[in-house]
Amino acid sequence: MSMVKHKGRRRTPGAATIPDCTVAALKRHPELPDTRAAEALDALVVITGVGDTSLWPRLPESARWRALSTRSRPAPLKWQATALANTRQTHAVLGLAKPAASAFERLSFAGKLMAEISGRRPQRLGLIVSDALPDAAEWYEALLSAAWAASFALPQFRSQPGEHWQLKSIELYAAPPLEIQRIAATARANNLVRTLTALPPNKLDAAAYLKLLRALARKRHLQLRWYPESALARLGAGAFLAVARANAARNAGIAHLRWRGSGRRSRPPEVALVGKGILFDTGGINLKSHRSMLDMHIDMSGSAVALATLVALAELKSPLAADAWLAITENNTGPTAYRPQEIVRACNGTTIQVIHSDAEGRMVLADTLALAARTRPKLIVDFATLTGACVHALTERYSGVFTNRPQLTQALLAAGRDSGERVWNFPIDEDFDSDIESTVADVMQCAVEGKGDHILAARFLRRFVADIPWVHVDLAAAMRRGGLAHIGTDITGFGARWALELLLRQQPQRQAMRRPA
Repeated sequence: MSMVKHKGRRRTPGAATIPDCTVAALKRHPELPDTRAAEALDALVVITGVGDTSLWPRLPESARWRALSTRSRPAPLKWQATALANTRQTHAVLGLAKPAASAFERLSFAGKLMAEISGRRPQRLGLIVSDALPDAAEWYEALLSAAWAASFALPQFRSQPGEHWQLKSIELYAAPPLEIQRIAATARANNLVRTLTALPPNKLDAAAYLKLLRALARKRHLQLRWYPESALARLGAGAFLAVARANAARNAGIAHLRWRGSGRRSRPPEVALVGKGILFDTGGINLKSHRSMLDMHIDMSGSAVALATLVALAELKSPLAADAWLAITENNTGPTAYRPQEIVRACNGTTIQVIHSDAEGRMVLADTLALAARTRPKLIVDFATLTGACVHALTERYSGVFTNRPQLTQALLAAGRDSGERVWNFPIDEDFDSDIESTVADVMQCAVEGKGDHILAARFLRRFVADIPWVHVDLAAAMRRGGLAHIGTDITGFGARWALELLLRQQPQRQAMRRPA
């Protein structure tokens, strides 16, 4: 088997630069700020409950805060702003919490508060949440996540770069115990997903992606194995290679990254994260229209989610043995492009009747899932911007999840509820297979009609995971005009928060092995 291994290689000239996802420094203070401390801040955001006056006597310029709280009719998830009467004229924002707010509501409100202060581009930001709120820790987490997202700049390529908010430090006052490392690693993971997804297709092609993976593997002590097209041909990965066939350069491939931390490096993975990395999707022979093709550089978002999740686990030195498998190619059109009615064979032996060249995501995932399954992980989770049907079903506010283990459903939904990246579980019953039955191959790639395509795509993918516990995430929320929750950019980076919540707190890799009640 021909494979290229990259581990511990020295940096070479021209190697891809790792995106700088650094977040503003954080300082904790056990007490609330006095007048001098408040004057050192460019902005101060305070969260309290409606009618809660317990903070005002303990804050500098208490009368100003009290007046701010009564400026208009108080209501949950509303805010007022003013300037403190110090030499810096600290921008002061008071937000009113909603009782028993969901994680999504907290993040959304925190995002609005950060949008309020971002116009002034504060360098030093103070955060206070009333200790009278029973969910004060969750509000602090939402504010931190929103601040680290709002002050992060996505790539731009103007000849004269525009000015961006450069937040240097965040001051937390009287905060309860928080999992700061996890919160920060999650924020950096989201920043990485958004950065990679935003890169233009001529900046992030397959060669540049591989250089980036090499650099990240060195920095985060990951093992990296690259399967080029020649190796995939020997493995019989005909589904992946069909999609890559029209590429001008023969540089597509599947990346396999491993994190083992301080544990035995040879131990099998507890979880395999699989990501669709279509760096640009023309639709192939079934060419997309202008509007449908315009943003197809984001079709690699699933690979970015899988990669960023693995990097975050490495940052946190997680004891979890985790792999990431990234299917990296483009879907181009031209005289060598794969065509409807071709029959191709995936590396697990399944023959596929091609119906539509724009259903390329499930083709590259088929071989990638099959390769991941050969390592016998306890759980496989794949991420893909796979179907428009899922967007039509949910809009871009939720993403869809599917699983071959019903006992995992509650963990998947709980991860969405607690992370603020909401998901909806779709059915995956066996009788859906009748819609993709083929008379000439083992399975049709998709149905001729588009109804329920997100469900049919999941049924198709299920064939390539053997009987391993598996979760499929259709990233309907990867892009939403105006952003989502605390993310103000159209590219949301959806998936990394959900995945880290799932793996670190819900631990589905353990639940997957249990029989349903």
